[in-house]
Amino acid sequence: MAWLGRYVVAAVIFGVLDYLWLGVIARPVYEEHLGDWLADSPNMVAALAFYAIYVFGMVWLAITPALAQGSWVTAVLNGAVLGLVAYATWNLTNLAVLDGYPSGSVLYDLAWGTVGTAATCGLTFVVARRVRALR
Repeated sequence: MAWLGRYVVAAVIFGVLDYLWLGVIARPVYEEHLGDWLADSPNMVAALAFYAIYVFGMVWLAITPALAQGSWVTAVLNGAVLGLVAYATWNLTNLAVLDGYPSGSVLYDLAWGTVGTAATCGLTFVVARRVRALR
């Protein structure tokens, strides 16, 4: 049950952070760089599948091991590595195989994946340490 609770906490935190990033902060940058590449509305099935799998990865690879070690630093570092690897996979694969994929979007998206995932894992660790049922 604790694992599921961590999953829910991480999903809420990442959902809020990603909404703020995609919907508010970086929206003009994405529109400038990706323009016609952006869909009028997102494919929600694909988006929800990504979030479900990605949050699973955060809990499995960063949050749970950090709780076992009692180290928020482990949560943040493992989260940062996961974010960098996942977002690099997306961006660099697109850059490699899609004709005209805008290289200007790669660095800020890698930075967001790294920071957003690290922050989610660190914050979820803090919540889990404070809420006994999530340990």
